[in-house]
Amino acid sequence: MRVVIFHNPDCGTSRNTLAMIRQSGVEPRIVEYLKTPPDRAELQQLIGDAGLTVRQALRQKDTPFEALGLADPSKTDAQLLDAIQAHPILLNRPFVVTPKGTRLCRPSEQVLDILDNSALGGFTKEDGEVVIDASGQRSA
Repeated sequence: MRVVIFHNPDCGTSRNTLAMIRQSGVEPRIVEYLKTPPDRAELQQLIGDAGLTVRQALRQKDTPFEALGLADPSKTDAQLLDAIQAHPILLNRPFVVTPKGTRLCRPSEQVLDILDNSALGGFTKEDGEVVIDASGQRSA
């Protein structure tokens, strides 16, 4: 099984996650989920495999979350999935699938837990935050 990232190139967290995957020596299959959204079954599988509820997989910031009334606790998983399918920007990102598991990689360094080779050497995020220092130690 390959590594797959459900990616939004406009998202810094997603770009950092992709960079860590690549620095680990893997070229993942990149799914730009805003252009090619997962179908309902794949979406349910992705969320479930990550150990999340549908509500936990929703992105609120810079989305139609409020306008669609998705904060309403009476909304069912089916209604939330319908909303994600109609507005893929509602799916939080990036989700990463590897042979070791599936994670919503927020923060981006969560990807290290599911990579075969997480010994990346030094890694600094785009914003300057050190994830792994020059000696290979993961920052707390």
